[in-house]
Amino acid sequence: MLKDTIDAAIKQAMLAKDKLRLTALRSIKSQIMLAETAEGAHGAALTPEAELKLLNKAAKQRRDAAAIYKEQFRSELEENELAELAIIEEFLPAQLTEADLVERLVHIIQRVGATGPSDLGKVMGVAARELSGQADGKRISDVLGHLLNNTNL
Repeated sequence: MLKDTIDAAIKQAMLAKDKLRLTALRSIKSQIMLAETAEGAHGAALTPEAELKLLNKAAKQRRDAAAIYKEQFRSELEENELAELAIIEEFLPAQLTEADLVERLVHIIQRVGATGPSDLGKVMGVAARELSGQADGKRISDVLGHLLNNTNL
């Protein structure tokens, strides 16, 4: 269970006096607790799918913040966000390589029967579900757009 893993990692970070790691882990734990106590959750533990979704959201927030800081030439803040992102990614499944992502998307396109760019939405829904946690949604969308524009599938 993610919450137990995070608790153990928090204890290790506290013993190591690793402030950056501790901040990132506490942020994840806070999001887990908020999700567990949200209206309709009734204090129940999160499902593995909900945990994955939560971690992906936290990772996306760090990526977006880092991009904004980079545009603003705030390198110290960008580095901090990227360091926290690396910590969050430790708890996510391994990301697909570019070749693996293309291969999986080609199979999805063929299975769904997509023929061109107009089928992007249909394929994206299936791909986002199947590749959740293994590739960023923007990355999936970019590769899908390129594949669907290439008619030699």
